[in-house]
Amino acid sequence: METSRAIPESHPLHRLFRGLTEYAFMNELGIGDPSLVGYVSSLLAEFVPSSGVWRIRDQNGQRLQQVACMLAQAESSSDHTRRKECLRHVGDFTLFWTGVYPEAVDKLRGGTSDALIDFQQQGKRSYFMASRLGSSDVESLLLRRLSEQFELCALGLSKVRKEWERFEADSHGGNRPTNVVH
Repeated sequence: METSRAIPESHPLHRLFRGLTEYAFMNELGIGDPSLVGYVSSLLAEFVPSSGVWRIRDQNGQRLQQVACMLAQAESSSDHTRRKECLRHVGDFTLFWTGVYPEAVDKLRGGTSDALIDFQQQGKRSYFMASRLGSSDVESLLLRRLSEQFELCALGLSKVRKEWERFEADSHGGNRPTNVVH
């Protein structure tokens, strides 16, 4: 697995994502689970550098861009930790795309081995399978909750996106820059 250039916890981006996620999950969805909210907000910060989104690599070091390939990597691994990492990443990857950028899911799947994969169902399944490989009860319970509440977390992420888009519009005085192409 490639090590992504992690954004330090002290970085303002972490605070921004944490605040937006807490607001959206608590005020919009009524979810006040600190560990779930913390996981989702950390996922957003982890995926800011694209290396976080595409961190799963095959044995030749090539990044895997399709869920089916990531799953094959998990299944072919005899290393318990590697299998769990791959499954967890599939859960994170599918949650991110279905929650933050659902309009991009069809483009990601189209014409690839992912064409028939339901990202939500596979995300739920992958989190569940990773929960069974968890190294601690706390981690296993969190992954199980992510599996059980996948759709709700995806909805929460869509609300986080709306909040950051509103935040961005407000920072531009309510107007989008004129040089932005739509």
